[in-house]
Parts: sequence; structure tokens; C-alpha cells
Amino acid sequence: MTVQWTAVAAFLYGEVGVLLVLCLPFISPLRWQKIFMIPLWSKMAVFWNKMFLTIIVLLIILFLDAVREVRKYSAIQVNEKVANVNANAIDHIQMKLFRSQRNLYISGFSLFLWLVLRRTVTLLTQLAKGMSSHAALETQVNDATEAAKKYLAENERLQEALNEKGSGENKEAVETINGKLRKEIGQLKAELQKTTNALHKANNEVAAVKKQSEGLRREYDNLMKEYERLQNASSKAEDRKDL
Repeated sequence: MTVQWTAVAAFLYGEVGVLLVLCLPFISPLRWQKIFMIPLWSKMAVFWNKMFLTIIVLLIILFLDAVREVRKYSAIQVNEKVANVNANAIDHIQMKLFRSQRNLYISGFSLFLWLVLRRTVTLLTQLAKGMSSHAALETQVNDATEAAKKYLAENERLQEALNEKGSGENKEAVETINGKLRKEIGQLKAELQKTTNALHKANNEVAAVKKQSEGLRREYDNLMKEYERLQNASSKAEDRKDL
């Protein structure tokens, strides 16, 4: 193997190792998020997109070069068999064909695993954010539940304190509340009456508009009949002139 394909093979093995580590079940996404938030990774994240695109371009170039080599030596092998060349030349060509196929597999899998690695890191980050937001929502719900329990307890204490006071004060408070409720009911009745009157007026206007539209439709039908009659009369007069 040449130096460049040795580097690609090492890169492939490194991708496999990183993916295996990322898929370990006992390391949670939140732990990976903490690892990704290390200052070193934060500095590397600035150049992550550029590095990703650069490696993608390099792997695509190597993959296309391997495809070209495979097609080249496959065609040469066919031509050599047709030409009945000696066995050593055919073995040499098959060796080069095997090497080009091996390079094709290495570059193809490296490209595929690089895309999978990028997607895996993105999904882990999104899952960690979702888990953190879910935990925050759980704490908010628990806090709201505790606050509601406290408010209910305070309300019960206030009711007990009011019940312990004199009945005269309670009656006065009830009468004042009832008076306010009566006033509000009267206002609501007046507003309801106004709304009913406005609705009645609107219904009358709609009925009037319907009658007008029906009258217009009848007039339009009469005009169309008159127009047809005049058109028939004019056509008859033209026929008579032609005669």
C-alpha cells in the first residue's frame, strides 16, 4: 500500500473506533454533551465544518480515482485475455486490479462512515438538548405542583380563620358580595339585550339584502329574456332582408 492509502485505511479504522465508542450504551448523551463542551472541543468546533467539508472532498477524490483504476484494469484484463498474453502479465494485471478494488472499498467505507459519524454526533447533541429540556420541564412542573399545594393549604387556613370569626361579619360580607353580583347580572342582562337587538337588526338587514338580490335576479332574467327576444327579432329581420 502506498502512503496515501495507508493513511486512508488508518482513518477508516479510526472512524470505526470512534463510532463504537459513541455507541456505547453506558455513556449517556448528556455525558457526551459535557465532553463536547470541553474548551478544547469548543475551539475545534470553530473549524469543524471546514474540516468536515475538506475531508469529504478528499475522500470523494480518492473514491473517484479508485473507480477509475478499477475500470482501467478491468478493461486491460479483458483485452489481455483476448490477446492471449502470458500468465505473468495477467497475474500482474490481476494484482493491480485487486489493489484498485481494495482502495475502492477503503475509500468508499471511509466516506460512508465519515457521513455517519457527523450524523451521529449531531443526533447525540440534539438528544442531549432534548433530555436537558425535559429535565428542566420536570423541575418546573414539580415546582408548580408544590406551589399549588402551598396555595391550597393557605386557602384552607384562611377559610378556617374566616369561619372562626363572628357570623355577623360573614353575613355582611356575603351581602356585599351578593349586591355586587346582582349589579353585574343587571349589567350583563342589559348587554345581552343590546346584543339581541343588534342581532335582530342584522337579521332584518340580511333578509332585506336577500329580497333585493332576488329582485335583481328576476330583473336580470327578464332582461335576458328581452335580449333573446330582440335578438330573435333582429335575426328574423335580417333573414327577410336577405330574401
